[in-house]
Amino acid sequence: MSFDLMSYEPRGDKKNSDFFAEYLPKIYERRISSGIADQVGAMRAIVMQVETNALFDTLVELYVMTPYRHTASYLGQTHKFAVMHSHTDYPALILMAPLSPSFEDFIPRINRMYPLARNTPQTRYVGEIYGATDLKALTETLEDQNIRFEYSGDTENPFYTLDGYRFTTPSDFTCNRAGYSIHDFNDTDSLGLGDRVLLSDAEQTRLDQAAAFGADSKISSLMLGVDHLATRVLAGEREDAILEFLTMVPYYFWGAYNIFDMNSSTNVNRNANVDDDKKSPAKVFTANNTPSFVNSFAKLPMPTEDFVRNFGRRLHHMAIEIQDGDHGAGEKNVDFVVNTLKDEGVPFLAHVVGECKDDPNLKQIFSKHSKNTLLITEYIERCHHYDGFFTKDNVAALTAAAGQDEQYQHGHVFD
Repeated sequence: MSFDLMSYEPRGDKKNSDFFAEYLPKIYERRISSGIADQVGAMRAIVMQVETNALFDTLVELYVMTPYRHTASYLGQTHKFAVMHSHTDYPALILMAPLSPSFEDFIPRINRMYPLARNTPQTRYVGEIYGATDLKALTETLEDQNIRFEYSGDTENPFYTLDGYRFTTPSDFTCNRAGYSIHDFNDTDSLGLGDRVLLSDAEQTRLDQAAAFGADSKISSLMLGVDHLATRVLAGEREDAILEFLTMVPYYFWGAYNIFDMNSSTNVNRNANVDDDKKSPAKVFTANNTPSFVNSFAKLPMPTEDFVRNFGRRLHHMAIEIQDGDHGAGEKNVDFVVNTLKDEGVPFLAHVVGECKDDPNLKQIFSKHSKNTLLITEYIERCHHYDGFFTKDNVAALTAAAGQDEQYQHGHVFD
């Protein structure tokens, strides 16, 4: 795929600072000259951590709500791992859970700082792993650009320093990590996660039942893969978060739009080296336009800023693309999927937003956040090959719905 990075004009109406305009092309140029553009490939895995007793329930949930299916489980030194796949060309999903609920590392320490994250101290989206060719050279190059990496003895979880991987320390702006690996994530036994462990007969039966629900209801074939991953950051850290991310991976700043009704912006970064976003999902950063204390003058909505203050800087939702098409009279595939999940007891925020008629457009909806991962699952149908990535009206409606579900009330943190 031919893409002229340096001449590309980002889309959108969000005004960036002179600082951002100066350093964005510099980062692109340095990525090319330093070799990062050639050394880092597509996203190969998504990594999440859940509570010690939530790993299997999360597997079942993902069977119902996503196209991911369990491939293998492993027992490591401090964590148990479950590896899932949806398609050989798309990122794998690695779930991990500490063997002890009292395990201490960065995740419980940062979660305890925020009122709505304290009840699930081990639960956090970790980050992504990108393909790499030479980990030593990549590490040296990025360290010269002041990107920090984990080394043995620096972190309590040995996963971050396993052979064949390099992980950055958590970002100061997003709390996510970037990982790099030379491994083939379709060959799970090569990943070095520990001793392979088998599911019990009862566990396998539950997963088979969840898979049968998707097949029998005919929704699993309509769930294609991860479309994008959206992180929420503080108002003043939006540009820094984007530029830091673009320093580490071969993505480009696609564009940003003001969502005036929600006093926020949505900022999209995509990988130009793939012909399908699901092969290396877009990374989205959302942020309030003004910090909370300044917003107190105008008293505008600020659900994005409130989310960060309540849960911390972290991934907010994972979007699953639904196959475009009409499922029945007047019903698009996304409506069918959502209505089927609702009948199964999956709770959603508000209703499907957007229209898909004769012109390219989007239909989207947010689930309620998962009790296992704290993540919202978005379902998105890109009608008639819509390439605009999102519509402002849709994002405003989704942001408002999520904000109502993510409020903090004093005295109810530990309910």
